[in-house]
Amino acid sequence: MFMAAVFALTFFIIYVSRTIFVGNTAFGGPADIKIYYTLFLIFHITLATTGAVFGLVTLWTGYKANYERHRKLGPITSIIWFFTATTGVAVYSLLYVIYEGGETTSVIKAILGF
Repeated sequence: MFMAAVFALTFFIIYVSRTIFVGNTAFGGPADIKIYYTLFLIFHITLATTGAVFGLVTLWTGYKANYERHRKLGPITSIIWFFTATTGVAVYSLLYVIYEGGETTSVIKAILGF
C-alpha cells in the first residue's frame, strides 16, 4: 500500500509539473458533448481529491496501528481510487484518443472555457 501511495504521489507530481510548465489541453471534441465531458471531468477531479484525503487518512491510521479504523476506511478508499483510476482513463481517452485534443491553455480556460 505504501508503494501504491508513492506511485500515486509520483503521478500527481508529474501531472502538476506538466500543468504548471505546459498547461492543460482543452476538449477538442464536438461542442454538443463538451458539457458532458466537463461534468465528467469535474466528477473525476472530485473523486481524485476525495481519494487523496481518504488515502492519506487510511495510511496514517495504519501507521498509527489504529487497525479498527484502518479496516473500515480501507475498502472505502479502494473503491474511491478504483473509480478515480477508471474515470481518469476515460478522461484521457476522450481528450486524446477518441477526439483530437484542443488547444493547450491554462487550467481555468481548459475546464471552464473562459
